[in-house]
Amino acid sequence: MLAAGTGDSSGPGQRSLARNAAARMAVALAVGLMGAALLLALLYGVRSDLRTLLQQPLFWMKVSFPLAALSAGQLAATRLARPGMRIGLGPAAALLLPPCVLWLAGGVWLALAPPSQRLELLLGSSWEVCSANVALLSLPTLATMLWFLRGLAPTQLRAAGAAAGLVAGAQGVLVYSLYCVEMAPPFWGVWYVLGVALPTAAGAWCGPWLLRW
Repeated sequence: MLAAGTGDSSGPGQRSLARNAAARMAVALAVGLMGAALLLALLYGVRSDLRTLLQQPLFWMKVSFPLAALSAGQLAATRLARPGMRIGLGPAAALLLPPCVLWLAGGVWLALAPPSQRLELLLGSSWEVCSANVALLSLPTLATMLWFLRGLAPTQLRAAGAAAGLVAGAQGVLVYSLYCVEMAPPFWGVWYVLGVALPTAAGAWCGPWLLRW
């Protein structure tokens, strides 16, 4: 009877907490996205052929990676925002799936390409700046995701910070895709993934002192 009463009394509180977390997450993502879009417009601009680009299936394959990584990162961050929660096996597998699928696609793409073109497919024309550009565009979302987590009660601070960085990096790739001219999966599998890894590492590094409560 005690367990049942405890469960009943905690139900509304848990639902209220979940609604609060969802609302904070929505605000964090929206403000971060606006910040990244503003940075893109100020620093790089948007491709002039965007309307044509949106009609190409390869472009939607390109943005499917950051969208999948963003969804997985949101799930992990929402779990880690609660005290005592770990990522769990399912969300952890969801985090690994987007880069693994991208690496598989890139490997097949390279295998089917003539050997003389493989290095070009990996490096493209912007490998020197791509990952840094993605990391730069991720900064607004990294800041807002850390705000999201600070307003709740994470206890796995390094993991929570890494999840915030992953969300930020994925959103950075998504915005950068509106400017980037690279259309080869091998390139995405190296430089986009590295661009996501940089804010993820930054979030893991700063999480223990920025998220402490």
